[in-house]
Amino acid sequence: MKLISLFFAFMLSGLAISAQDLEEIIRRADEKFRGNSSRGEMSMIIERPTWSREVTLNNWTLGNHYSLIYITAPAKEEGQVFLKRNKEMWNWVPTIERMIKIPPSMMMQSWMGSDFTNDDLVRESSLAKDYSHKLLGEEKLEGYDCYKIELIPNDDAPVVWGKIIMWVSKTDYLWLKGEYFDEDGVLVNTEILLDIKMMGNRKMPTRLEMIPADKHGQKTVMIFKTIEFDVKIEESFFSQQNMKKVK
Repeated sequence: MKLISLFFAFMLSGLAISAQDLEEIIRRADEKFRGNSSRGEMSMIIERPTWSREVTLNNWTLGNHYSLIYITAPAKEEGQVFLKRNKEMWNWVPTIERMIKIPPSMMMQSWMGSDFTNDDLVRESSLAKDYSHKLLGEEKLEGYDCYKIELIPNDDAPVVWGKIIMWVSKTDYLWLKGEYFDEDGVLVNTEILLDIKMMGNRKMPTRLEMIPADKHGQKTVMIFKTIEFDVKIEESFFSQQNMKKVK
């Protein structure tokens, strides 16, 4: 067993990494943000050339298919709730007491005026399973030696990007940067991941910056304040009925 572990470590230390090894690296980096379930508090700062605003929220997840977000500030948006169940998404707006289903045609629209989209909240795809992976090289980011990996979607994959390039650290499998390209190979967004900390039972980035390529001086910052993984939570929690009651 020790010899097998040493051999695997040796293989990962060079550029001759198999497709299976690359898939495992991507899977471990992606799962830093997942877990079987989670509960957390976050803040989202939307920065524009002439103004900025902050939105705070509580978030619950169960696997890849269920998510519920409760907006806690600012006051005019407090109490709004977003629910994801599989590929469907709803928004409860308490000020007008209305439940709004977000149609597929709006999934690439901005979420809460940020540089994240509705699709970012309901992403069903697996970076490990729905893409093929190619090692482009190695680079150093934020003091970490990283693998630079190209992800090309499989033909039948339910994805929106034409290509993704990820930088993942060799130690701890930290996802430190991502570049997102459209189907024509044009860069759309760059994601920078910073402030590595222990959150719950894992070491992970706690600050995500999403920066549009064609909008100078604009970005959205997501900060994880607290997060617990593998919490006890039932599927029934993620219901339209609970959207009107959750705090």
